[in-house]
Amino acid sequence: MKKITFLFFLILSVTFYAQTPGEVSALTPIDATIAYQGFGEAEPLLGSGEYKIFYDNINGVLDKPIFFVDGFDPNDSRDIDSMYDLLNYGGSGENLGDIVRDEGYDLVVLNFPEEYASPTDGTTLIKGGADFIQRNAFILVELINTINSNKAIGSEANVVIGPSMGGLISRYALAYMESQSIDHDTRLYISFDSPHRGANVPIGLQYLFNYMVNGDPGITEAEPLVSGLLNSPAAKQMLIDHYLGHVDSGGVEQDGTTPTPKGAPNFRDNFQTELDGLGFAQNVRNVSITNGSGTGELTGTPGMELISHTFNTGEVDGFDTRAIIDVHFTPEAGQNIEVTDFTGQAFVFIFWITGLEFSARSEASSDSDGLDSAPGGQFDLFGFDDGTNPLITEFVNNLNTQYFNFIPTLSGLAIDSETDWYTIPVTNDSPFVNTYIPSNNEPHVTLTEGNVAFALEEIRGETLGINDNAIVSNTIRLRENPISNSFTILSSQSINGAEIRIVDMSGKIVYNEITHLNANTSIATNLTSGIYILQITNNNDVNFRTKLIVNH
Repeated sequence: MKKITFLFFLILSVTFYAQTPGEVSALTPIDATIAYQGFGEAEPLLGSGEYKIFYDNINGVLDKPIFFVDGFDPNDSRDIDSMYDLLNYGGSGENLGDIVRDEGYDLVVLNFPEEYASPTDGTTLIKGGADFIQRNAFILVELINTINSNKAIGSEANVVIGPSMGGLISRYALAYMESQSIDHDTRLYISFDSPHRGANVPIGLQYLFNYMVNGDPGITEAEPLVSGLLNSPAAKQMLIDHYLGHVDSGGVEQDGTTPTPKGAPNFRDNFQTELDGLGFAQNVRNVSITNGSGTGELTGTPGMELISHTFNTGEVDGFDTRAIIDVHFTPEAGQNIEVTDFTGQAFVFIFWITGLEFSARSEASSDSDGLDSAPGGQFDLFGFDDGTNPLITEFVNNLNTQYFNFIPTLSGLAIDSETDWYTIPVTNDSPFVNTYIPSNNEPHVTLTEGNVAFALEEIRGETLGINDNAIVSNTIRLRENPISNSFTILSSQSINGAEIRIVDMSGKIVYNEITHLNANTSIATNLTSGIYILQITNNNDVNFRTKLIVNH
């Protein structure tokens, strides 16, 4: 660590170093000391990562660490500085990292390199950004231990923020440390749109990409897409439905079994079982932010046509060729449809002659429509086009939708009591003590004014001091939260003379009315985006108090 200014403080006979406020440390490697042996590996291997410390803007002392852990990134397209930029939000150029540093927090950013030689033998190559979640978690364990050993006397306990797969890495690391009686000295864990019950990539696209690379077309340029996005250890651990669960020994054609959702063999179920068994750290406040709708808003519709287009694929062996591609979202519950169809043709004399054919089907389970259009944090398909490949540009330009459901809302909340992915979440079913759920689906790991306010309140320790999702009264709950211009109070019995009071975070009363509550009472509001306290009381024993989040 580069030390520009040395300030010596003698506190309880312990000396520590301070940096110039606002300084950023050098990029520092961190090697795990706990090895992990993934499926198919000959021996346990140590992982390696890299980190920077963005010191606070007040005293430059490492005393209030916030860990920010990278997620799924097969090609390491996000370096640490880019990760910091991901904390930008809103239209005003504000940055969550800048805000917390101005308040005295130190941001510790952990990245997993694209490829490195394992410290175990110095030769075995590991793809860090898409490696086994457990091995990356052991890197985080080592980093937490390292930072804890370098914190100043009297420092605050840690905050750990894990976006996307980084949330799984963080959850696993903290729970593992507790299981092994390792002191993580962490008070708060924020899961940010993380797939606690798995993630989704449309199976129709998976079949198409795999066929184009490993089937007859043999398009090697697309191989990184298949090996990184689909066949990396982390992808196989997270994807609820994976093409490898359906193909025969040739690795391309379907195996003839019922094509209901199945994960990658030896990866998906094994990981979820281990994660569920480990659970969550118990000595930490666990909260969740999701980008998936809490009101049941869909991402498209089940079975919809994602693309139907004919591509001019140029001249091959003196003949003009074309590829006709049709891909659909997975269908409604219990239905079985063709989700992938590829036809390759050559123009011979006056006819188009078919030379290549491939198709694949998908069947939704009986208790849920297909995942692709479920409420959830959305994957932006337009992001595939970086302008360097005309065929990819043509593919993106002919898509019928920009998004698919990537992290189902129920997965982001770790709700495992529901099998219907379209169920409107009940926050009391989530293991998280506090949650932020927008009304509308948002692009995956998008920061907004609303979820940033939620995160800052948690980091600052301004929460209510109770299980914020708990129903304080036995008779009252909110149907939705966050809200927009109105909210609905659900009551198991009629309540006369109910005083409804809303207070902003400065203590100002912004709404105060007395009304009669029935089973379903709608309240119109005209509040700006932010966090409020809602209290419902009457002259009897009704006393309901909860946080109300407004997000326009």
